[in-house]
Amino acid sequence: MEILEKAKILISALPYFREFYKKVMVIKYGGHAMVDEDLKKAFAQDIALMKYVGIRPIIVHGGGPQINKVMERMGIKPVFVEGQRVTDEETMNVVEMVLVGTVNKEIVSLINHSGVPAVGLSGRDGNLIIAEKMKIYKYTGEDRPPEIIDIGRVGKVKEVNPEVLHTLIEREFVPVIAPVGVGPDGCAYNINADLVAGALAGALKAEKLIYLSDVEGVKDEKGELISTLYVEDIQDLIDQGVAKGGMIPKLKSARKAIKAGVKKVHIIDGRIPHSLLIELFTDEGLGTQIISKNFVEEVGVAEERA
Repeated sequence: MEILEKAKILISALPYFREFYKKVMVIKYGGHAMVDEDLKKAFAQDIALMKYVGIRPIIVHGGGPQINKVMERMGIKPVFVEGQRVTDEETMNVVEMVLVGTVNKEIVSLINHSGVPAVGLSGRDGNLIIAEKMKIYKYTGEDRPPEIIDIGRVGKVKEVNPEVLHTLIEREFVPVIAPVGVGPDGCAYNINADLVAGALAGALKAEKLIYLSDVEGVKDEKGELISTLYVEDIQDLIDQGVAKGGMIPKLKSARKAIKAGVKKVHIIDGRIPHSLLIELFTDEGLGTQIISKNFVEEVGVAEERA
């Protein structure tokens, strides 16, 4: 009977409900899941269900394509150097307007509509994310000093002050965070959302850090999905050129988060409806989980998928 199968699915998820009750999970929300209307609704439903079973989700979102569209309408050409958006004062105004004023509020509205209260923030609120200017070095030869390329108000996370997040989650709100930090001069800095998510997860000692992206997960040299990746092997993937492009900041951020105390990092395909629930509440999962070998020694289960 179909109704019996539904009951079996719920019962199979019960151990995970119990294990993750009251645990903090940081979710980096990006890619196709942020622009497809059906996927946006499915994501909000996933967050609502997580909240109702006692999980404490915190969302960090991107918004690169949305920023590009607004810039083009304003006649500003986006410029990138080594994957980083060159962010002058005018561009920073657009970035903050789109991320904080539009994208963030839409996500908050979707989650509220799904039945749980959400609150939108940027890293400037409560000095949540203290930024320092990112420097890009261009090497021109062994016998020459590197050239420093100024890409404007692009930052990296220097410090996290999570007090405002503790207050919100204790009062049962879902924080939704735009990746804009505040510098020592009090001005806004544009920060890669993957790096923000990793820094927040580490500061909060989150149970999990989950990246929703437009890939199945981490692939090996043959292009096959790596179901379980040890954090100790991340540098080899980068050095060998197996991990490239947008996967590199995710992996570096994952490594830093695990060293800071996060138990597991997941990289999953946000193009699949309800991918969050599949990864969290089934034995099989669907993406790549990243763990440390020390964690395996402590738990004793190398291929645990939840």
